[in-house]
Amino acid sequence: MSPIRIVGIILLVAGIVLLYFGWQASDAVVEQAHEAVTGRYTDETMWYFIGGAVAVVAGLLMTLFGVRR
Repeated sequence: MSPIRIVGIILLVAGIVLLYFGWQASDAVVEQAHEAVTGRYTDETMWYFIGGAVAVVAGLLMTLFGVRR
């Protein structure tokens, strides 16, 4: 297995973990109250979602289209 695919798998797993943390953070009572008042999530929660999505996409692309031998 090429190093690029290994890095891709690591990014994919890290992205899934970040998305899970973002989902857990969005269910917190303080986060729910903040969303009810402002209509959006806090910056910290949004960074979990954005970072997780970017890592999942990058990891998936690296895993699927990494260097082929």
